[in-house]
Amino acid sequence: MSNNIITISREFGSGGRELGKRLAELLGYAYYDEEIVAAIAQRSALAEDYVNQVVERRIRSYYPITIAASFLATPDDSTYAINRSIYAAQAEILEEMAKKSDCVIVGRCADHILQDYKPFRIFVYSDMPSKVARCREKGEDGNALTDKELEKKIRAVDKARAQYYRFYTGEDLNDKLCYDLGVNTSGLQIKPLATAIAALVKSRSETE
Repeated sequence: MSNNIITISREFGSGGRELGKRLAELLGYAYYDEEIVAAIAQRSALAEDYVNQVVERRIRSYYPITIAASFLATPDDSTYAINRSIYAAQAEILEEMAKKSDCVIVGRCADHILQDYKPFRIFVYSDMPSKVARCREKGEDGNALTDKELEKKIRAVDKARAQYYRFYTGEDLNDKLCYDLGVNTSGLQIKPLATAIAALVKSRSETE
């Protein structure tokens, strides 16, 4: 019998990470998020900051290959190979996690990479005022940026995530047909949402 896998795709500031953590706690599942980046960095011998930049944001021209060394590169075969190696390590690690136990995985194209494991795929989104408010509440540049600057950052992160997802999967991150459940967190608290979704997941597992 295969393990129960929940994947969380999300817009920046929507509360997807908190939802994933709470679901894992309520269901007794393992939770994987930033641990994935550390594992990729260790396995690929690349700097953790660089790996995080690649898997969460956009690929840039400056590539710190190890903690101690770096080089300037142009978008050629070598940069493509480096980033493909990161994605390959990511896919390998995610499969290992999926085989190990029931788990919740946030981001990292997990819904696509683990599609053969039939994960319960959740997409978390929100309106812009709610995303700005949540970023400020969580302390993510809340005091350093104006509302307009923070909105610009949110849009940039969401655009970069969508580009990364399309580049490696050929699919649209925002396509609702790619998910089993869409969660609009606009103006809502994450804790009661997590409780309701955990109940849904339990009932879904009981009927399978």
